[in-house]
Amino acid sequence: MNSSKMYDKVFTIFGTVMVFFYFGLAIFVLTTKIFNIDKAMRIILSVPLFIYAIYRVFVSYEKIRDVFFSSGDSDE
Repeated sequence: MNSSKMYDKVFTIFGTVMVFFYFGLAIFVLTTKIFNIDKAMRIILSVPLFIYAIYRVFVSYEKIRDVFFSSGDSDE
């Protein structure tokens, strides 16, 4: 197995795990009162995290499809 393909697989899995982290962080910021900030500011902070997490879902899907399910396993 080519080492660059192995790196691609590792970083693809890491990117997918980070999607869950972004969703979790957005929910944590939205629902917790640990930072003593008002609700409007929590919403302002969590909405971009949700949007970025959704963006990363699509990017991760494309990367997973390319790395794991590509039919052309040619070693170049």
